[in-house]
Amino acid sequence: MSDARWRLDGCTALVTGASAGIGLAAAQALMGFGADVVLVARDQAQLDAAADDLETAHPERSVHAFAADLADGEQRRELFDWIEDLDCGLDVVVNNVGGNLVRAAVDYAEDEWRAIFETNLFSAFEICRFAYPLLVQSDVPAIVNVGSVSGATHVRTGAPYGMSKAALHQLTRNLAAEWGADGIRVNAVAPWYIRTRRTAGALADPDYHDEVLARTPLRRIGEPDEVAAAVAFLCLPAAGYVTGQCLAIDGGFLAFGF
Repeated sequence: MSDARWRLDGCTALVTGASAGIGLAAAQALMGFGADVVLVARDQAQLDAAADDLETAHPERSVHAFAADLADGEQRRELFDWIEDLDCGLDVVVNNVGGNLVRAAVDYAEDEWRAIFETNLFSAFEICRFAYPLLVQSDVPAIVNVGSVSGATHVRTGAPYGMSKAALHQLTRNLAAEWGADGIRVNAVAPWYIRTRRTAGALADPDYHDEVLARTPLRRIGEPDEVAAAVAFLCLPAAGYVTGQCLAIDGGFLAFGF
């Protein structure tokens, strides 16, 4: 087995929602396999801090950072104009950016549920489409969409979030089939509870925390780097015959019956 199958040297990876949590961990993992990274997040200060940390940890790699709200279509276009100007090509896309607002289904205002879809689904769809002309020029093109177990079964995220993630999983399958002839692999990961800023509030409730663990066979909360490891594997040439898959990173949650 060639070591090159487990490397991303010379590759450039775009990671969205990259200033913290799963996105930052994914960028770290990809750089560890040799990739240069393009980081995107809304908060300029957090993004700059993340970029500085990655540059310090991987001084031999290149880090580019672009602050944008990817729920905004115009800012998505500006991102890819900027990437074109970088003239670094693109080999990997990790669609990680996401957001949520938990309400009962009848309590969402229209602008609230539409915003969830814009961030979680439509941004990924457009980023994949904008990335396509660059990916077809790569020798090892790969897309990984960060979905959720909420796209496979009911959890307490609210209906729009689960709907958007289920659609993201289906987008993964559709693009894998449509773009396979171009050599572009498209996969997804579906995390359960991962220890991030977004989950900190819910998991701070000891009763809720215990309830989550009771539904998780491994009896613990996942870590961002555990999702990032799966993301990175799906981007590697070693995973070159894997496409159209959605890999649950869930401690066994989806496999756990009554």
